[in-house]
Amino acid sequence: MAATKPKAGAAGVSELAASVGLTDDDLIGMYRVIATARAVDERMWVLNRAGRIPFVISGQGHEDAQAAIAWPLEKRKDWIAPFYRSIATCLAFGMQARDILTAQYAKAIDLSSGGRQMPGHYGNVANNLVSLSSPVATQMLHAVGIALAAKLRKTGQVALTTMGEGSSNQGDVHEGLNFAAIHKLPFILCIENNGYAISVPVSKQLAVPDVAARASGYGIPGVIVDGADVLGCYRAAKEAVDRARRGEGPTLIEAKVIRLTAHSSDDQQTKYRSAEELADLQQQDPLPRFRKELRDAGVLTEELEATIAAEVKADIDAATDYAESAADPDPRTAMKWVFAEDWPGETPPTWGFGGGHGLEGHEGDTSAAEGAVD
Repeated sequence: MAATKPKAGAAGVSELAASVGLTDDDLIGMYRVIATARAVDERMWVLNRAGRIPFVISGQGHEDAQAAIAWPLEKRKDWIAPFYRSIATCLAFGMQARDILTAQYAKAIDLSSGGRQMPGHYGNVANNLVSLSSPVATQMLHAVGIALAAKLRKTGQVALTTMGEGSSNQGDVHEGLNFAAIHKLPFILCIENNGYAISVPVSKQLAVPDVAARASGYGIPGVIVDGADVLGCYRAAKEAVDRARRGEGPTLIEAKVIRLTAHSSDDQQTKYRSAEELADLQQQDPLPRFRKELRDAGVLTEELEATIAAEVKADIDAATDYAESAADPDPRTAMKWVFAEDWPGETPPTWGFGGGHGLEGHEGDTSAAEGAVD
């Protein structure tokens, strides 16, 4: 493949990049995030099948939308409450491949919880990435709460949360959107609609054709984007971020994406998806589409593409070795960060849970704890 000269524009700004107010470095940065997310995702499946990690929830097919929608947010200023498929989102917002894998291995150095959560619960304090909980959609309320704090404190921050269309049917989403809309909070909800809630097709989840249609019920914009259109996703997210910073309230973005794998490593999708559907999905893979778009624009040359591929492979190999060699959590610290450790102004109770790490009552009185579980 011969290198193509970038079409029109200033140095470092091709016509393609200029069309959305970005630079070629931005486009290559997005591509690198997407390629890394796909590579670490594929490595996770290999490790799972080899018995090295217990569980995988894949983001394959979601990566282009994730990277593009996270791109307009300011790292270490704004906040993201991701969901279990958000590998590219987390990478775009400052996490590294080795951070993803140490979470998968539940190692002691896992940045989200020190190895206390199941795989896919990504989080990173330094990068303002809030680790989710296992019940789906609970990150909605966390993100709305952060947006409320940002407004009250006048910090200029924006909070984004992401989830699938299945999660969007939870009550937390209604409560969060209603509250955010009433108070015009700097908040963005991104629904990554891949058409399935595990095995339940979208036709049996929604009474409307699009999740974005629900936005009108809250008096906020509802935007639908093609999740394979990186620049289209970026435009939608940039408008939502700018709107939030201006104090005009939240936006609901629905990215129509595809799920290239089973719901998880424990799911057998051939029981509910035909061979024809699965074969067709491979032709819709958004990663090659973005790669071709960059090639055609002259942004991604043959040499640069080869360099990135080699660097991504080396990164994933090093990340795997790093996670494999890292220490497992010390069982003696199992209660750390789970129960209260500091009891200001009083002597910690000594019964139960190894010395003051629990729901216990004062001075050895067990009635409070016993009543709590009734």
